[in-house]
Amino acid sequence: MRHRIAGNKLNRNSSARKAMVRDIAKATLVKERICTTQAKAKEARKLVDKLITLGKRGTLADKRRAFAILCDHQLVSNLFLKTSPRFKNRVGGYTRIIPLGNRRGDNARLAFLELTEREQIVVSKPKSKAAPKKKDKVVEAVPPTAEMPKPATKTPVKDNVEKDIKDQVSKKDIVKPKQTAPGADKEKRGSRFSGIRKIFNRKSSGK
Repeated sequence: MRHRIAGNKLNRNSSARKAMVRDIAKATLVKERICTTQAKAKEARKLVDKLITLGKRGTLADKRRAFAILCDHQLVSNLFLKTSPRFKNRVGGYTRIIPLGNRRGDNARLAFLELTEREQIVVSKPKSKAAPKKKDKVVEAVPPTAEMPKPATKTPVKDNVEKDIKDQVSKKDIVKPKQTAPGADKEKRGSRFSGIRKIFNRKSSGK
């Protein structure tokens, strides 16, 4: 007889199994629809229904019990203020499991675990603002008979400087070298040696 054999161990020890089921329940409350295996979805479904029931009561003790499981203040406040009020007209059946097929690889059975009362999102298209039209630039057409102006030729700077220097310096300012007579150098040399010759002549005469 199957006494006290409830639930699926999911090939895990007690601590790992509790942590996995808690994470799946938290993801279901946040995303409102997740994809997992059917065995895990059936185990997590029990905890999600229990948390929504605590949220419908809304007492301080229920908030503390929910926080002991979820360990997230923001998620607990969303559970009591947003998620649970959507199920006030339901006695049970807060979640549903939708078979999805077999997973490629290990051939595990997949399923969607989702909340029956999901948040309605209203999508409204934003009004498109008309962009201002850009004014086209007016280009003046040149008549075919008109001659286009020739580009101005630039004279090199060095040539202009050289011309100015040549104009400033006149022919009168140029100093010509003095021309010496061809026999002037010989006379200078002779005057140098004339004194030496006189000395030698005096010595010879004294003897």
